[in-house]
Amino acid sequence: MKKAPLIKNKSEKLPRNLGLWGLWLLVVNGFVGAGIFGLPSGAYALAGEYSIWIYALCALLMLPVILCFAELGSYFRGTGGPIRYGSEAFGPFIGFQAGWLFYVARLISFAANSVLLVDSIGYFLEPAAEGAGRIISLAVIIGGLTLINMLGSLESIRSLALFTVLKFSVLIFLVFGGLALLGTEMLPSFTTTVPPVSDLGAAALLLIYAFVGFEGAVVPAGETRRPERDMPLALLYGLGATVVLYMLIQLTAESAVSDLASSSSPLLDASAVLFGAAGAVILMIGVVTSVTGNLIGSLFSAPRLTYAMALEGWLPKWFGKVHPGWLTPANSILFYGVFAFIGAALGSFTFLAAMTVLSRLFLYIITCGAVPVLRPVFEGSGFRLKGGLLIPVLGILACIWLMLQVSFHSIWLTALFIVIGTGLYFFARKQNGTGSGQSDQN
Repeated sequence: MKKAPLIKNKSEKLPRNLGLWGLWLLVVNGFVGAGIFGLPSGAYALAGEYSIWIYALCALLMLPVILCFAELGSYFRGTGGPIRYGSEAFGPFIGFQAGWLFYVARLISFAANSVLLVDSIGYFLEPAAEGAGRIISLAVIIGGLTLINMLGSLESIRSLALFTVLKFSVLIFLVFGGLALLGTEMLPSFTTTVPPVSDLGAAALLLIYAFVGFEGAVVPAGETRRPERDMPLALLYGLGATVVLYMLIQLTAESAVSDLASSSSPLLDASAVLFGAAGAVILMIGVVTSVTGNLIGSLFSAPRLTYAMALEGWLPKWFGKVHPGWLTPANSILFYGVFAFIGAALGSFTFLAAMTVLSRLFLYIITCGAVPVLRPVFEGSGFRLKGGLLIPVLGILACIWLMLQVSFHSIWLTALFIVIGTGLYFFARKQNGTGSGQSDQN
């Protein structure tokens, strides 16, 4: 079969500034947000000293999904990621729904994490997290991050790199401090009784949330210099680095905190035990930098979704405008920042957090299902998985199993957003007078 070219959209005007390092930063900041600072206690309560292996199990569960993203990410040179995968494989309506659900999930998560960041700042400066001070803090944080992203992709990645270095420095400081002070005490003995399978499953469901968010890295393919090589490498290197870090953090928390299962702030307690009051302050700085890095990554990738959907004729053209001086989708970034601020200021968006997981699972299933459809089209191009349909099928089965664990509350909220998105899709098609996407081949 003739080698198929990578797909891009000729109307894109974004410069290709992203390399492997920039994509890796987006991947690891998608993975490592605020969750790891609270998950070790819940994992230990369910799986005891065997909880370290639950992290490895979660990484294995997500590996086939990530591999599917790696293959598809190597085929496309246009902005949009899952939007393009779904559209090219199953038509524009499925592509829009993939992008829409992903966008809503990221917007809600961004609002909730912004609130968490302000609450963390309140640990140092209480007035900043209360009353009018809270609103001002949210405006400064979200407004500042929005402006940085509007000014240029390089500025965004540089700021992301700074917060990533700070975040990982604190987490690695905690791990190496534990190794130095506790030594072999950090090694589990595995002499206790293995918990029931139901508890191990519950622990896996809890920890799987620390292994989502990576999908944001594939969205800015239109700004990547060599997506066919760098997308797969960034995803796989990011997963490897993250699971090793998570397992070391779990061992440190288990060794340092005597009553880890009942701790509400396990890493803060571990740092305080190891390094005293100064350690607690350093760890809180880690929380702030971790959440900030997660916010920067989200604000970089999510607005590219509405930009890509506008280029396809699925949203008003306003979202697809590129600023002539900054060369960024400034309108889409501004829209995202404004509505994220509204959600964070209201403070009620946190109850929607569970909905983001289900919508992401739909996104993962669409992506895994697109692999066997698009693989013949790109024969000889990009990164190709071995094993035929095995990996996409395993990815879909893992997502279905996780779907069976979610609440009814999450299901009806997701259904509501699908209905809203469907209305927006058909309204935009009628307004733009388009019946299909505008993407074409390179």
